[in-house]
Amino acid sequence: MKRIIFFDGVCPVCNGFVDYVLKKDFKNDFLFCSLQSEFARGHLPEKYQKLDTIILMENNDVFDQSTAVLRILFQLGGHWNALAVFASAVPSPIRDFVYRIIAKNRYRFFGKLDVCRLPTPDEKERFLL
Repeated sequence: MKRIIFFDGVCPVCNGFVDYVLKKDFKNDFLFCSLQSEFARGHLPEKYQKLDTIILMENNDVFDQSTAVLRILFQLGGHWNALAVFASAVPSPIRDFVYRIIAKNRYRFFGKLDVCRLPTPDEKERFLL
């Protein structure tokens, strides 16, 4: 089953997370899509078409904020399983509160890219445009 990670294509933090997942996703379980893309506008429910969170779509299920990140990390395996399980013990309203603080301030702390991330030729098959 392929999972789609939707991310803010001009956010350095989101792009860094995508780069990390690309490097650690040895099974190629994840596909990637910028939230600014036509594909995102055509496939995500409207309530998720916002640029302030990572979105994970698994089949017909959609996850956002800290839950999306934890599900992604858990799927990567290794030491991330332990972290994801431990962090999942924290109630989602608390996790999401921290997530929203970081998301709200990400451009101020880390800047903003001029254009959306484009996949390299080796990554092209994993990106939905």
